[in-house]
Amino acid sequence: MSERLQRVAQFCVDLRFEDLPPALVAQAKRHILDTFGAALAGAGSGIGEQARKVFGGEAGDVPVWGTGMKVCASQAAMLNGIAAHALELDDTGGCDHSGAVVLPAVMAAIALLPRSVSGRELISAVVIGYDVGRRVLEASGGYSAHNGAGWHSTATCGVFGAAAASARILGLDVHQTLAALGIAGSFSGGLWAFIHDGSQSKKLHSGRAAEGGLLAARFAQEGISGPMQLFDDVWGGFLKTLAPATSTPEALDADLGVVWKLARCSIKPYASCRGTHSAIDALGLLLDQLNIRLDQVEDVHVSLSGFLHRMCGGRDLTTLAGAQMSLPYALAARLLQGHCRLQAYDDLQRSDPRMGQWMSRIHLEVDPRLSEDGEPVVTLRTVEGRQASLCVDVPLGAPGNPLAVVALEEKFLDLATQVMPPEQAAGLMDQLWCIEEMESVRTLERWLGSSRRKPTSE
Repeated sequence: MSERLQRVAQFCVDLRFEDLPPALVAQAKRHILDTFGAALAGAGSGIGEQARKVFGGEAGDVPVWGTGMKVCASQAAMLNGIAAHALELDDTGGCDHSGAVVLPAVMAAIALLPRSVSGRELISAVVIGYDVGRRVLEASGGYSAHNGAGWHSTATCGVFGAAAASARILGLDVHQTLAALGIAGSFSGGLWAFIHDGSQSKKLHSGRAAEGGLLAARFAQEGISGPMQLFDDVWGGFLKTLAPATSTPEALDADLGVVWKLARCSIKPYASCRGTHSAIDALGLLLDQLNIRLDQVEDVHVSLSGFLHRMCGGRDLTTLAGAQMSLPYALAARLLQGHCRLQAYDDLQRSDPRMGQWMSRIHLEVDPRLSEDGEPVVTLRTVEGRQASLCVDVPLGAPGNPLAVVALEEKFLDLATQVMPPEQAAGLMDQLWCIEEMESVRTLERWLGSSRRKPTSE
């Protein structure tokens, strides 16, 4: 049995809420709030509605957030996970999109229990899920190495986070948690092939990982075994199979319980791939620095890594997914619309001929000297020939440059009110800000529905 995996499982079982630094608890609450907001808006998205049709005739008692639909627990984990990632507004920096994987799995696991689960228990499980999912990614060599090989880490590594968090909620012991993590390894999957045609499969990855992690924990709870040498150097092991040239197995348990992986995660201010955010910020700062209007902009040049170019260099706007992965579109939207919020990506904006005209002035160039994990350098040139360059190493929403509380609340309310009245959204937000005081988080269910009347709190 892998000693590293054993230590991870022991960590999942032994962690107490009291072990969590207050700043980490505060950040966990921010990410929980943000993920619920993204999921509520995503429930009204095209893919959210399409995915629900798959399970439309099936019964259950676990709610699909932002709707009146109820399904079984595993289906709820999947549908809420898909919705949370549907609009590219969920958090990043964990497995990558940890919130969309972990929170749906945790809430579905809670719905299975006959007992109440407190807000403190939920926060502890969420922290565990973020930690384990990220550690698996780092053991695979990190984001650019693992995703650069063609794997989508939200799915491949996220399933471990969902399994760990679900195991904690279900009260699994160390041996069962080991089995859950082992089973999760066999459920791991997710490819970047969607990037070439803007297909919707990326949005399914978070839901599939949430469902897979929950099922892995439930199977382990019933005594089904999982491989104990999953992260060892053995044929068929996770690292040997998915990261044979880049694996760093020591990252799986390095500084476990000391360095908290949630602390490195970002909350998105923009409705686009996280890879575009630094350049969006840089362009806004350059416009201010040069003090110019749109009609004074000649063009924008972006020097970026090969990995970022492969991930965000596309220019196909025929689908929402394609536009949200496009760095040229993000910068054109920032110029033309003045922002990159969700409204900048709707059908009307994407079909605006002016958008294509401005995209033609966005030039990308791969600089082999840049780190694959580094941020791009943006150069803005004016029609008069002035120019300035900037690289934003810590974009807005990152831990070192966090969204202000008022901005986070505005984002949540803007998203939640797409499926519920303002008073319900505000009430839900109030509940989430004091979630650590809740004796039973099942009370959130009444706020997460699509009722047009304000729920009453207990």
